[in-house]
Amino acid sequence: MPVQPGVYASLAELIEMRHRAREVQLFSTPSRRSPLVGLHHSKLRGRGVDFDQVRVYQAGDDVRTIDWRVTARTQEPHTKLFHEERERPVFVLVEQSRRLFFGSGLAFKSVLAAQAASLFGWAALAHNDRIGGLVFGDAEHHEIKPRRSKQSLLQLLSRLVRVNHSLDAEVAPNRDGFSLALRRAREVLRPGSLVVILCDERALSDTSELQLGLLARHTDLILLPLSDPLDHALPAAGLLRFADRDAQLELDTHDAELRQAYGQQAETRRARWQRLSQKLGVLLLPLSTRQEVVEQLREHLQQKGAGR
Repeated sequence: MPVQPGVYASLAELIEMRHRAREVQLFSTPSRRSPLVGLHHSKLRGRGVDFDQVRVYQAGDDVRTIDWRVTARTQEPHTKLFHEERERPVFVLVEQSRRLFFGSGLAFKSVLAAQAASLFGWAALAHNDRIGGLVFGDAEHHEIKPRRSKQSLLQLLSRLVRVNHSLDAEVAPNRDGFSLALRRAREVLRPGSLVVILCDERALSDTSELQLGLLARHTDLILLPLSDPLDHALPAAGLLRFADRDAQLELDTHDAELRQAYGQQAETRRARWQRLSQKLGVLLLPLSTRQEVVEQLREHLQQKGAGR
């Protein structure tokens, strides 16, 4: 049965994202710094103790790593590189639950999450970082250990697609899935890892916020909460009926007070993510189904670059 674009993710589509990764500068290179990730990384966090090589000093290098012997011999500043500066674990924690199996824009939120996860994965691999991740849903989670290997990324993407294609199954929602996934990430990740978190905007709770705070103590985080335009505003479309198994809900969307209250709840959620990112000092890059993922990340990059 052919995959419905925008409703289900396909492995071919996620593999093709490796070409789109070149369109947005997610990671810094020696000649070009990324306003998103490159400036976010701590100078000290995650740097290993294993000496790797010496190269010519570049603007932005830590002056404490200058190799004075080589500098004196060559009459040109040189700096030491350590293993973790060149190759760090990048861990993509991506949600694939039934609450993401919805969308009124270009794609379902679950597909948007898969596309963004793939984009970061290919960018990390091109940057010679180790890539792994954790796919979590309502009834299961699948963990891929970070390795600097294309096979590791393909394993993650294959598992992601497999879980994505099972979202139409009748499974009881797990409200603690996000918190459990964060706790597992804390258990397996080494200090200095970069954790890319893709989850529903509604996933943030007191427990998950606590877990994010603990995770941010030893890793760098990028938060990408996912939403759909209908998560933020109800259209004045008259009487709407919703059903989920035996539960049913009927809403009169002509009720202005109801639409206002709905919008205020959405704004409260967005403000909570903003406060959390400021408190933890981490990047917040919200994504919406209304726009293509590469375009959104490019806009975030331009905004961060302009704010430097």
